[in-house]
Amino acid sequence: MRRLSFLLRPSWLILAALVAGFAYLCFTVLAPWQLGKNTSTEQRNQLITDSVRAEPVDIGELLAADSGVRPDEVEWRRVTASGAYLPDSTVLVRLRHLDGAPAYTVLGAFRLDDGRVLLVDRGLVKAVDGSRPPAVPEPPAGKQRLEARVRDSEGVAPDRAPSVQDGFRQVYSIDTAQGAEVLGVPITSVPTGGRGGYLQVDEGQAGVFTPSPLPQLDSGPYLSYGLQWLAFGVMAPLGLGYFAYAEIRARRAEKSVSAPATEVSGPEPVSTEQRLADRYGRSR
Repeated sequence: MRRLSFLLRPSWLILAALVAGFAYLCFTVLAPWQLGKNTSTEQRNQLITDSVRAEPVDIGELLAADSGVRPDEVEWRRVTASGAYLPDSTVLVRLRHLDGAPAYTVLGAFRLDDGRVLLVDRGLVKAVDGSRPPAVPEPPAGKQRLEARVRDSEGVAPDRAPSVQDGFRQVYSIDTAQGAEVLGVPITSVPTGGRGGYLQVDEGQAGVFTPSPLPQLDSGPYLSYGLQWLAFGVMAPLGLGYFAYAEIRARRAEKSVSAPATEVSGPEPVSTEQRLADRYGRSR
């Protein structure tokens, strides 16, 4: 045990605590974070793939309490909606991009035939001079039939409040609750299992601009990142063990080199001169 006593020194104890904490974070936070993102991305890709193959359903079926559809499977579903746009319901979403240039997302309110109002994403428009919204025409009046996809609200940043600029109401994200507050209209959220859904209108529909593109259907690097964090969590304790073993070997080598050589005791050798002196002395 004396050979391992150096492990109780403060420097080694601190190093061991850091390694243990790092490994704990790898297994409980970092790896699950990346693997969870990989799982959610795969689920999203599957929902998009299924929605491309499926025929659109009436939005009323998804709004019904007994729809039989799991809320977490609603996003990306293709739907149809019959009703009319509400006049003067245009809201612009800032900090968007279209073909690599600054843009705005145009939101509007759509009243269904049954009276419920949904928030709709009418598409993207490029900014003028990269900083100002263009002239955005009002949606067509009268009864319309839209084909769209259900999207989950993005949430609201607490430090980015809605404003009125350049003659338009402007926000920083697409959120049904904030849209109801800005428009002053009760908006029904499509149940998505998240923050509540809105409609993203497909290309070629009434009042649509450039639709927001679908995400790329790849899982991204999240799986490899998660496996890397698991590997780091394993290698960190192994590395600590290797350094401890190397320290023990170095201490053994140092001790063997510094130890004095053992000498064998015995009678001292007698020189020739001493033997002659002893012989002649005795003869006299």
